[in-house]
Order: sequence, then structure tokens, then C-alpha cells
Amino acid sequence: MRKKKMTKEEIEKKKKVIIKTFLSIIAVIIILIVAYVANDFIILDKNKKINLVINNNNVTSNLKKDVLVDNNVVYLSKQDIANFFDKYIYKDEKNNKIITTYDKKIASIGFEENEININGANKKIYASAIEKDNTIYLPISEMLDVYGIEIKNIEDSKVITIDSTNREQKKAIVTSQVAVKSSTNFISKTVDRVKKGDYVIVVSNDGKWAKVRTDKGKVGYIKSKKIANEVIVRENMEEEKQIQGKVNLVWDYYSEYASAPDRNGTKIEGVNVVSPSFFYLDKNGNVQQNVGDKGEEYIKWAHNNGYKVWPMISNSGDGMLSVTSNIMNDYDKRQKLIEDIVNLCVKYKIDGINIDFENMKKEDIDLYSRFIIELTPRIKEIGLVISVDVTAPDGGDTWSLCFDRNVIGHVADYIIFMAYDQYGVSSTKPGTTAGYDWIELSLKKFLETEEIKSDKIILAVPFYTRLWTEDSNGKVKSDVVNMKNINKVLPESVEKTWDDNLKQYYVEYEEKNTTKKMWVEDLESIKAKIELITKYNLAGSAAWEKDREDPEVWSVINQELNK
Repeated sequence: MRKKKMTKEEIEKKKKVIIKTFLSIIAVIIILIVAYVANDFIILDKNKKINLVINNNNVTSNLKKDVLVDNNVVYLSKQDIANFFDKYIYKDEKNNKIITTYDKKIASIGFEENEININGANKKIYASAIEKDNTIYLPISEMLDVYGIEIKNIEDSKVITIDSTNREQKKAIVTSQVAVKSSTNFISKTVDRVKKGDYVIVVSNDGKWAKVRTDKGKVGYIKSKKIANEVIVRENMEEEKQIQGKVNLVWDYYSEYASAPDRNGTKIEGVNVVSPSFFYLDKNGNVQQNVGDKGEEYIKWAHNNGYKVWPMISNSGDGMLSVTSNIMNDYDKRQKLIEDIVNLCVKYKIDGINIDFENMKKEDIDLYSRFIIELTPRIKEIGLVISVDVTAPDGGDTWSLCFDRNVIGHVADYIIFMAYDQYGVSSTKPGTTAGYDWIELSLKKFLETEEIKSDKIILAVPFYTRLWTEDSNGKVKSDVVNMKNINKVLPESVEKTWDDNLKQYYVEYEEKNTTKKMWVEDLESIKAKIELITKYNLAGSAAWEKDREDPEVWSVINQELNK
């Protein structure tokens, strides 16, 4: 069938359609070209409200409340301070003050006086905290020392920049006039323009595109070839750890009625931290010290042997549950305790502090966390290390449930898991002091449930066990047996059975119409426990306590920690 021939009118109509389509395409191309070129000259990213840029990131969309500026003072809401700087910030109702901590600073600021207290010292400022529309705002531009920041209020572009003074900062010079783009896409809006000779802060540079911040506070992208002379104008400040490698700590306990032990002429293989029981709370809630001449000799001995000294402060004793609670429930009393601890640390030129508060009320869990939150900056300010002792995650109200391990692990330098007394003096049935399976299960809870970083966890092991006595009625009692004395206590003919779940030997025998039971702590059981440190990449080990051990155990621990 032959195709029908088009009429002249149809041909003309088709030509018009083709021309019209062609012109439309040309018009679109021209518009795109004009838009692309114009976009380099027309800044489309003009702020309608104040934008906040923290460490080169525009966080405006994440703000809970708008930034306020009044009389050149910049205010951030308490919620935003919590989000960006101090998640533990809180209001102390008794004193009507906001308490905030950051790195090496703790500060309190009120709503009436233009004054702030930083690390125990009062300082005059030009503003106070304010409350507006049921929201608390802090004058962050008056708190530069607290958060370690510098602030710039760029009124023309409605941008406020905040930079941490301990972070690296790079700058470069712009080599030709160029548009700063919102992204590296072919078509993207212009956020700012820079000209030849301008300086920009270089956020990143992959050789093709450089992410920069302009002097107007705008963050965007330019071609890497458009900048030159990139230099570091502020170094990244990172503190070196006091202990390089694994911590190997031993507690050196002596009572408040005794003197510090004389260790002159002795060394402990592998140990790099000693923790003598120098400090304790008395029944009035005051810090007492038991250092004396013997203690000062002890410190000299430790330092001469290259050991760091992290003395223990404890709250042990009858009636201390209420005494400790009384301190934890009062901000001023917490600060007095903190000030006393700091003064003692400075006086005796020690290297850290070990907080060993036990037997506390479950309902004070958050207040004890507050104590650690408030103490840590003061300890860090004087260049010392803070470690905090805690028990296993599961247990009684005053023994286990009084610790918020997540907060303590986040705030303190180290959290020490006292992995012992699985079955202790109050147990109604005999059992191991520290079974391997129980310790490993607890460690997994520290790491997974409590979300504590592995390199902040120190695993503490016992240099003792218990000899259990069970009578014919099923009643039990136990006596502590030091590791070094186990073979002296057990009959020579007793048979030891290895328990592979507990990773220790079990002993059972009859004596005077009673059944004796013991789960032995020896070189093999300690070695198995220390192996968990390598397995989970923990910070190190601690041991309770000096002079209970088999002398050969130090070599075992040292070898395992240095594998």
C-alpha cells in the first residue's frame, strides 16, 4: 500500500512544530546557561534568621531554640548547650544556678548576678543566665573559658561561628574571584563569593574540591586550584595518656589506724600504678588523710621506681550510707568534698585519684554520677588521672544498682570493674569469688549494655578466695584465704578438680562433721582472667590487694598484659 503524500499545508504545519520545539530547546539551554552564570553572582543562600556554625558545621537545623543576641551577648538555650557541649548540664534548684562541665572546667552561673564560678573561683561577666518563654538561656559568649571556644558574631550575614580552641585550623589564600557553592554538583546554589587575596578557613581538601568557610561564616565548596598557601594556624591539641600501654595497678591497703607500708628496697614486676589507702571520709563527711611521714616515703619509693601514685579515697565504715547520701544530695557539700580532694592531690604531688565509694543508696545513683561529673574536670585541670571503682552490673541496691556505669565510664578516665565477691560474706550458699564465666558476662554488659569504651575499662582481680564451711543443716559460713596461704590451709592430700567454665580449681573435703569447699585462686585462674583484657582490648588490670598474692603472679600478669 502506497504512503499518502503530505499536503503543502501539512508540511508547513510540521515545519512550524519543529522550529518551535527547536527554539524551545535553545531557550531552555540559554536559560540554564544564564542561570548557571548568574548563580555565580547572585547569592541565593541569604539567612532569614541567625545561623549557628560550630567547628565549621552549620547546625542551625539542629537547634532546639533560636540563638538570641542581646547587647552583643550571645545566648544559647540550655537544651542546645546539652546537645552541643555538655549533655550533663543541669539546674541546681536549691541554689537556683545552672551547673555545667566541659573537659577541665566546672562552672555555676545564676540568674541575678553577672558572675560565674569556674573551678571554685568567681569571675565577673557581662550577663547572667536568663529565662524566656519557659526556656533557660546561657550567655555562651561570656563562657568561652568554660567550653574552650572562641565566638564571632557576623551581623551582616546573620551567622555566629563557634570554634573549639583545641582543634586544628587551616587557612588558605584565594587566588582569584570565585563563587562558593553549596555542593560540588554541576548546578548548586552560591552561598557566598570570595575575591582574590581573601583568606578562607579550609575545612577539607581532596585535591579537586576544597570545603571552606568564608569570613562571613558561610561554609561551601570551591575548586582546590582556587586556593594556595594552605597553612595550619592552630595545632590540634591532644593530651598524652599518663600510662602508655596497659595499666597494671595494685591497691596497697592499710587501715586508718596503721601507717603506710615500708616498700623501700622492693620492686613489683610489671606494675605501673600503686593505689595506697591514703584518704577516707569520716562520719561527719569530712575528708581525712592518713599519709604522714611513712606515706610521703611511700610516694618517693613509688616515683623512684617509675610507678604512678593514684591513692584511694573510700567511704567505708558503719553509718557511711547516710553520710555519703547527705553529701551527694547537696551541691555545696559535693563541691567542698571535691575541693578537699583537689587540695590533697596538690599537697602530696600525686598522679591521680581512685574513687572507691561503695555501699550507697540506689536512689542516689544520679547524684553520685553528678559527683563524678563535677570532680573529673577539677582532677583533669591539675593534670591528674581519675579512676572510679564499680561492682558487677547485677546485684543488690546498695552494692550494684547505685552506679550508673554508662555515665561514669563516659566521664572518668577509667572505670575499674571490681570482678570479685561473686559469692561473698553475705552469701547463703557457697560459690566462687570470681568465676571466669561470670566476669566475662559482666564485661559484655559493660561493653554492650552500658556502652563503655573498652579502653576505659580496667579489670580488677582478687588475690584471695574463700574457704566455705557447710554444716549438716546446710548452714554456711566463709573465711577469707589469701592466695599465698591457700596451700597452707588446704590438706596436702586434697584433690583439686578443674572447672573449665570458671577457669579455676575446685576443692571439697570433709572435716569435723562439716563439708569444706573452696574455689581456688592461683596462677592459672588469674592468668585466665587477665587474658580477658587482651580478648576485649581493655585498658588494663588492677589487683586487690598487695601482700595477699603468690609472688609469682606478677610475672604472669605482666606477660599477659604485654602480649
